Amino acid sequence: MADLFDSTPDALPDTAPRPLADRLRPKTLDQVVGQSQVLGPDAPLGVMLASKSLGSIIFWGPPGVGKTTIARLLADATDLHFVQISAIFTGVPELRKVFEQARLRRTNGQGTLLFVDEIHRFNKAQQDGFLPYMEDGTILLVGATTENPSFELNAAVLSRAQVLVLERLDLTDLELLAQRAETELGIKLPLDGLARETLLEMADGDGRALLNLIEQVAAWSVEGKLDETGLRQRLMRRAAKYDKSGDEHYNLISALHKSVRGSDPDAAVYWLARMLEGGEDPRYLARRITRMAVEDIGLADPHAQAHCLHAWEVYERLGSPEGELALAQAVLYLALAPKSNAAYVAYKSARSEAKRTGSTPPPKHILNAPTQLMKDQGYGAGYDYDHDAEDGFSGQNYFPEGMKRPVLYQPPDRGFERELKKRVEYFAKLRTRRN
Repeated sequence: MADLFDSTPDALPDTAPRPLADRLRPKTLDQVVGQSQVLGPDAPLGVMLASKSLGSIIFWGPPGVGKTTIARLLADATDLHFVQISAIFTGVPELRKVFEQARLRRTNGQGTLLFVDEIHRFNKAQQDGFLPYMEDGTILLVGATTENPSFELNAAVLSRAQVLVLERLDLTDLELLAQRAETELGIKLPLDGLARETLLEMADGDGRALLNLIEQVAAWSVEGKLDETGLRQRLMRRAAKYDKSGDEHYNLISALHKSVRGSDPDAAVYWLARMLEGGEDPRYLARRITRMAVEDIGLADPHAQAHCLHAWEVYERLGSPEGELALAQAVLYLALAPKSNAAYVAYKSARSEAKRTGSTPPPKHILNAPTQLMKDQGYGAGYDYDHDAEDGFSGQNYFPEGMKRPVLYQPPDRGFERELKKRVEYFAKLRTRRN
């Protein structure tokens, strides 16, 4: 009888129905499509296998790129007993049984490769439970996660395992899978060239999703070849992979922000559309777009902030989908606006100076003196009223006494800040002349 949690399926008769993805599962590592960055001769897994020194591994990557398959083939290549569990369905009692069986197996001279799917779903205590069995060699851990291990896995686990990144399959990889599927099915897909490319794109880098789509297409009764329109009428596009609280959320907002900062309106509006298509809250995007205006445009275009706030208000008035156009217009405006982080840098520098000199009082000449006692203490004494000074500028010191005057705001020679730069330089010359 198979061990508890041993995922090796019982033998099935040849006539038993099996999904196409299962029938095309690679039998050896060299049959795996894509992932040469980890499987190549000079890549991490290739080197480990060649040196016969396989260590614990965490596979990080999107669904359908071969995490489970590679783990199973690693066990075959190293003569380890393969056990698969899922963090979603496994608790501490089940883990204890897995470890005990692995220990018994080890006393009989058989090692265990424990594959843990969705390992990031285990809590800290459960993750800590793996450590002693990893350290004494009872198990060789191979975990799989779609979430960033830096945030989701314990440092202790990460220090004992190598993180390998598996990438979404590109169109070349998917085409190879499609050709293998056609060979397995003994047919050619009834699609013209553009429709075939559309089918590959619908899989969105997920090999398993592609094979499921191919299985549907292969079952159709079609005369001739379908074009792109015919394919789209019959087949619903796979939903884009997007987790509003996970890595994809942060990856896409980073892409949007950096596209705006890089003055690329096409890329910026594309990433905005990707997030909206994924179901992102437009109000979150409105807030982040306004932040971009503050951080990356600043005073180079003082209208940018107002434009974003107005777009936000328009969205609140119109809602989706009409109001989303206002957000798109704001993104395009920001991407094409002159860029400056001078105000942001000045503010950060001012905060740093404030922390360093946080208890130093202002100079007495700029303090109000509403009482006689305060006047007797010198409050307000010697203050020069700027409106009465030549050019409306007294040039007095407004920093704490004894503090070296810092230069915090340094506007670049771009956009509206070109004019502000002239004013900064003008007042600096006057200040030097008056002091």
